[in-house]
Amino acid sequence: MITALRSVAFALAFYPGSLMFVLAALAVSGIAPIRVQHIATRWGRFHRWCAHWLLGQRVRIDGDIPQGPYLYIVKHESMFETIDMLCLFDRPVVAAKRELFDIPLWGGIAERYGLLPVERGGGASAMRALRAGARAAHAQGRALCIFPEGTRVPHGEAPPLRSGFAGLYALLKLPVVPIAIDSGRVSPRGSFFKRSGIITYKAGEIVPAGLDRDEAERRVHAAINALNSLPNI
Repeated sequence: MITALRSVAFALAFYPGSLMFVLAALAVSGIAPIRVQHIATRWGRFHRWCAHWLLGQRVRIDGDIPQGPYLYIVKHESMFETIDMLCLFDRPVVAAKRELFDIPLWGGIAERYGLLPVERGGGASAMRALRAGARAAHAQGRALCIFPEGTRVPHGEAPPLRSGFAGLYALLKLPVVPIAIDSGRVSPRGSFFKRSGIITYKAGEIVPAGLDRDEAERRVHAAINALNSLPNI
């Protein structure tokens, strides 16, 4: 019962509140586009506030997440981390599935903010567009965050990395910071109900640039799944 009440309270606060942030971003996007990024940062903090105070979810970071010219590869278990990247990094550029850009109002703001659209099954042209966007993000000095599994996966599962990671790793020639997260333990994929608990980020050992594909993927895959052994709650 408490979980249901918390989840309803979160939905009633977060989604109408998000609409206000979207409208604010629309109002300034044509005048001062940089303000869209600042509004997005505030939205990310609002999301974490709602998760903390309404859902009872706290964030813990295990290890240091370095800031700098890195490619950040993040485990993907729930909606939580897609928004919380705005709290971990300064105006990060996040790769997101192309369908999200078709959401009325939100999609236009996502494009102005600088999210990278990922078109599943888009072939070589989609990869070229992703690489161009990644290069632009790097040139602006913004953190680049990729969810290499391509979609949310239930906690404990470890699917192989999509090919996009290897392409960006070879193109950008940046060291990689792999980050594990166990958000699916408290916010299961596809469920309206979100439980209280601790969401842990675990920063893995930095993967240097220039490794061969198999070795880079092996290290990243192991690091982002480092929290999988924890039991569900």
